[in-house]
Amino acid sequence: MSIEIEVVPIDKPDDVNVIVGQSHFIKTVEDLHEVLVGVGGPLRFGVAFCEASGARLVRRTGNDEDLVDLAVAAAVSIAAGHVFVVMLREGFPVSVLNQIKNVPEVCTVYCATANPVQMLVAVTESGRGVTGVIDGQPPVGIESEKDVQERKDLLRAIGYKL
Repeated sequence: MSIEIEVVPIDKPDDVNVIVGQSHFIKTVEDLHEVLVGVGGPLRFGVAFCEASGARLVRRTGNDEDLVDLAVAAAVSIAAGHVFVVMLREGFPVSVLNQIKNVPEVCTVYCATANPVQMLVAVTESGRGVTGVIDGQPPVGIESEKDVQERKDLLRAIGYKL
């Protein structure tokens, strides 16, 4: 059996965050929708889910058609069974990540980022599967004391720390 690795870039605007994960059941698309709505606030989202058996459709939902279209395009590009893609605007993954991880069907979350991201997809005769993620750029140094203070100030300015 042979294997090929494809690099699949996730196409999204800079102001959109993406979460990519894997689950095990068609119910995922509805459960993720409910979790995201339940967060409240102005969160805009689109969800797509690659069904792995039966009709093998990309299932979709959301409260923002542009984000639904972005999630569907990413899911179609990845084209691996049971993979889901969530596109977010007016909210951050950190606000929904634990709720997503607690959805009973969710097996894993591969990434949650606003960075440019590429999925590493293994392709065999049997199908496709996510093997890894390239998220953003590599580090170029170690933070200084000034950088530490700027990080702490930023986290407090955006409300994530007191």
